[in-house]
Amino acid sequence: MTLQAGTDAVRQSLASFRQEREADWKAFEALLSRVEKRAPRTLSEDELLALPLLYRSALSSLSVARATSLDSALIAYLEALSLRGYFYLYGARRGLRQRVGDFFLRDWPAAIRDLWRETSVSVALTVVGAIAGYWLVASDKRWYDAIIAPSLAGGRNPDSSAEVLRSVLYDGGSSHFLSGFAAYLFTHNTQVAILAFALGFAFAVPSVLIILMNGCMLGALFQVYAAKGLGFELGGWLSIHGTTELFAIALAGAAGMRIGTRIAFPGDLTRMAAAAQAGRVAATTMVGVMVMLLFAGLLEGTGRQTITSDATRYAIGGGMLALWIAYFYLFRSVRHGNG
Repeated sequence: MTLQAGTDAVRQSLASFRQEREADWKAFEALLSRVEKRAPRTLSEDELLALPLLYRSALSSLSVARATSLDSALIAYLEALSLRGYFYLYGARRGLRQRVGDFFLRDWPAAIRDLWRETSVSVALTVVGAIAGYWLVASDKRWYDAIIAPSLAGGRNPDSSAEVLRSVLYDGGSSHFLSGFAAYLFTHNTQVAILAFALGFAFAVPSVLIILMNGCMLGALFQVYAAKGLGFELGGWLSIHGTTELFAIALAGAAGMRIGTRIAFPGDLTRMAAAAQAGRVAATTMVGVMVMLLFAGLLEGTGRQTITSDATRYAIGGGMLALWIAYFYLFRSVRHGNG
């Protein structure tokens, strides 16, 4: 009899609880359904004002239900209702256009600025690698085959004549070899960027080595052309897309270094928390790197194989580099200065 009486009391308490508050839950649920399917402007002023009040009422009901261990199905319903209310009232409600705009106007440049130390190191490693590659091939041409794979060299080596090397630079779109090599070079650089980022978790060591090796390959190639008096011409040929592509690779390396160094030196955070924090900046950077590589591909496909003027090539390459630097590092400073 005592057990039955207790069960009856619980049922009566649950029924009373529902009777007192269920109208508010249903009203809140109906308002949420309307604004989720349509827009806030479909609600009247009184209904908009009622939303936060009904949300607090749902939270209060959830608190009571949990404290008194009422029906588990009711607790689950109130949790779901409160979560919907929270996301609507306090969550970010941005459309796709606004999200894309925020990424290009704020998130991506902010991530690049946050990585300025790692980016500086990545650029320095590229320069060091290029100097090393140039010096190694200049001292012993056998280093060329050790540094640059035959598929990437495209038949060019220290024994190639100046005429052969020059033909690659100025034959234009009529050369099937040039088109194929340009596509291969773009694919190679994209792979380098992805690997420099993806392997950064190993305390940044692979990222450093990949950036160094990429610079070494660049230096080795320049030595071959410079030895035949074509270094300036090769620089123009590469600069149309190279300033964008090499900058993208440097940023990818910087993103990998950020993750690796945070794992190696987490500070007051756990390694997992430090990696997660660094990963947010690095992931934003890598999305932008893919955009830069797409730009580089367009420049490579439409410019480098049809424009044969050295001055124009350098102007395009230098202009793109200046554009990226201004976009990432200068525009925000100018706005703050005017503010």
